[in-house]
Amino acid sequence: MGQYNEKVDAYIAKSPEYAKPILVHIRELVHRAAPELTEIIKWGFPFFDYKGPVCQMAAFKRHCAFGFWKERMLQDPKGYLKLDGEVSSAGSFGSILSINDLPPEDVIIDFIHQAIAINEKGLKVEKKPTAPKPEITMSAEFENALNNSTAAKDQYEKFSPSSKREYLEWFADAKTDATRTKRIEQALEWIAEGKTRNWKYK
Repeated sequence: MGQYNEKVDAYIAKSPEYAKPILVHIRELVHRAAPELTEIIKWGFPFFDYKGPVCQMAAFKRHCAFGFWKERMLQDPKGYLKLDGEVSSAGSFGSILSINDLPPEDVIIDFIHQAIAINEKGLKVEKKPTAPKPEITMSAEFENALNNSTAAKDQYEKFSPSSKREYLEWFADAKTDATRTKRIEQALEWIAEGKTRNWKYK
């Protein structure tokens, strides 16, 4: 049998009563399909791993979820996977309220074998290109403040475009003129010292 993890035992034990038989069933099915899979806890949920995540399960207050990490790369001719229009917590098959809500075992086993083969080949999920953010214009108030501080202006010009944008977004998010002015004053001190907007959190 597969490599069991006591942390997954604990996760199942703490799950709602309705969820326990579902999680146990999924766990046993996964290990029966692929004994080489190991169990790990990632982001607080049980994952089944082989050269990277293969599939994962979770229990919530009113539903369980079971899904595949690279679900969009799986061949699904009968349309069991629910890839669009589902909340992220519903996994690859939608909300699971009982074992009967899962696809047939042979379908799940096939998905598991496909997912393992994908990891074996080292294939990665292609990320959707993100739309470029709209340009933020520097306000006249901040531009004047920079021009009156040689040290801040010299440092600001050395910043990357993303670091410059972080400051401009911070000013733009101000609810009042007074708040924006106060932020610009604070920013001038940080910039003169070569600090980016998020320097305190790095």
